[in-house]
Formats: sequence, structure tokens, C-alpha cells
Amino acid sequence: MTGFRIPERHAQLLAYAQSLTPPSGWKVEVSGDEIIMTAGPSVIHQRNLLVVRRRFDANCPAELMPSENTDLASPRTGKLRNPDLTYIPLDTVELGGNRVPAELAAIAVEIVSPSNPENDLVGKVRDYPQMAIPLYLVIDPREGTLTLHSEPGGTTYHQRWTGKFGDGVPIPAPFSFELATAELLRYPA
Repeated sequence: MTGFRIPERHAQLLAYAQSLTPPSGWKVEVSGDEIIMTAGPSVIHQRNLLVVRRRFDANCPAELMPSENTDLASPRTGKLRNPDLTYIPLDTVELGGNRVPAELAAIAVEIVSPSNPENDLVGKVRDYPQMAIPLYLVIDPREGTLTLHSEPGGTTYHQRWTGKFGDGVPIPAPFSFELATAELLRYPA
């Protein structure tokens, strides 16, 4: 895709989204021609994220660092996404700011929101492979399910592992461990 140019309207939309100052606890994302604003997460969401982050932190390569709610930008595709958790190279701090080139992310982790599940289950499954994010872990406390997408190619991930809370998720390199999920909580019915 060398020489690919982002359409001017997508560049303008990205610039506009990045100029917004959302209320405290809100995030702004861009997918195609849409600006998506989402409210802050629940306590169960935060606890599940903490459980997952602690396990990833224990298996994180020294050259990567965790980052929560960091904008992953892909001007090439006209997308700006903000995963709940990502791991990025330590040297990205030299870039400054809160925006990181998406292709530098080792993984994107999302805890599905009960108010807008389509964003994580459809939109990001579509966007993250286009943004060259190699791994996408989706944790769905509504259903008690887990999905790990891997091997991005063009507009899709070519591999998908699915399981339920309590199953061990086989997380590939650069982390290379089995993610224990027995402590994850479901949202109340």
C-alpha cells in the first residue's frame, strides 16, 4: 500500500475528532465517516480490565509498555481508535502526546460495553486489522465470552479463537502465555 493517500475528508474528520475535548471520562474515536463518543466504563469493566492487565504485565516483553485509553491513529486508513488497553513500544514516548501510530501496537484489548457492544464486536473487528494491529482480544462480560483475533490481512483477521470465562486464552508472541480468565466477572442480568 505504498503511496496510499488518505482522502481529504477523512483527514479533516481525523483532525476535527482530535481537536475535540470530550467531557471527563468520555473517549472519541473515528471509523470511516463516523465520530464515535463513548461514556466511561462501569466498575465491573474496570475490574475486568485490571485482572487482564495484571496478567499481561507479568508476561510483557521489556521493550513494551501498557497504555490505557491511548489513541491509536491510522491516517492511512482514516481511523482513530482508543482501546481499553494496548501495549506499545517504550520508545513511543518520544513521540509525545496521546496519539500513537496504530501499527506500533502489539495488541488491542477491549471489554465490551453493555451500552454499545457493536462498537467492539463489529466496528473494531473491522477496523483493527486495517490498522495493522496484530492481535485483538475481546472480552464480553454480557455473555461471559472471549475472542482473540489474530493474523490481520487487509480488511480482516484470518484467525479467531473463542472461549468462555474460565478458559485459558492462548496469547501468542510477543507475550507467549495462557491468559487465565476464571476471575473475570459478568455484568449483572
